[in-house]
Amino acid sequence: MSDLKIVAASIVNFLKQQLDSNNLSADSRESVEVGVQCIETAFEVSPEDAARGLDLVRLVREHLGKTQAPPETRAVAEALKNEGNELMKAERHREALDKYSKAIELDPRNAVYFCNRAAANFKLGEHETAVADCTAALALQPDYGKAHGRLGLALTALDRHREARAAYARAAQLEPDNESYRTNLRLAEEKLAQGGGAAPLDLGGLLQNPALLNMATEMLADPNMQNLISGLMTTTAPAGGAAPGAGGGMNALLEAGQALAQHMQAANPDLVEQLRRQVGPRPPGPGNPQ
Repeated sequence: MSDLKIVAASIVNFLKQQLDSNNLSADSRESVEVGVQCIETAFEVSPEDAARGLDLVRLVREHLGKTQAPPETRAVAEALKNEGNELMKAERHREALDKYSKAIELDPRNAVYFCNRAAANFKLGEHETAVADCTAALALQPDYGKAHGRLGLALTALDRHREARAAYARAAQLEPDNESYRTNLRLAEEKLAQGGGAAPLDLGGLLQNPALLNMATEMLADPNMQNLISGLMTTTAPAGGAAPGAGGGMNALLEAGQALAQHMQAANPDLVEQLRRQVGPRPPGPGNPQ
């Protein structure tokens, strides 16, 4: 078996271990299951191949044990972390961030330092960086409840509510007595129920919609639409130094818009409804007023 297939088989084994552990949320389980299927298909990993995969968790733990910082270095890093904590209490977030970063340089295997730096980044409005720090903390310590909770906060700030819900769910599972995790999980679910998890408008895809392009071509070929556009350009053209689009020009624009809308509705009502759903406002909710 090739080296690449051994790596793929090892990843498949690790993912299946996570599925068997029952530590994943429903959304996460679905994503992991799809990931297993994709890897098995892409690398042609058979059950026999999977049996020859390596134990990635054991390998990582052995590697961390070999690369752990010496005790005196860890002591300095811990002191820097404590200084950072005091600076956070004083709301001196930028200085705290610097302390945590120095602690990470000395002891990059400590998940707490990444998690604390995530909190500083969040306070500074650096939400993407906070997500990266939480992810790094969880790579070192997957069952770190506080890192899952802070990941949820950063994802919420980025309007990534579906991912935030999964993070809060895991945090609440790991720390069932933490009321804030349960509250944030409930808020994320409410946000999704209100449509807060809807994908942003894909303008590029919209403009490449074949049905929309065909409709535009047909409209431009219609003599009535050609006359409308010609009259609109004549009406709104500046004359004698007048501002373009002033007075009657604005009325002409409104009439043209109404005519275009009516034409589109008559030509392809299904497409019009699809476009309305794509560009329409999201339902009102927390952080998303009407």
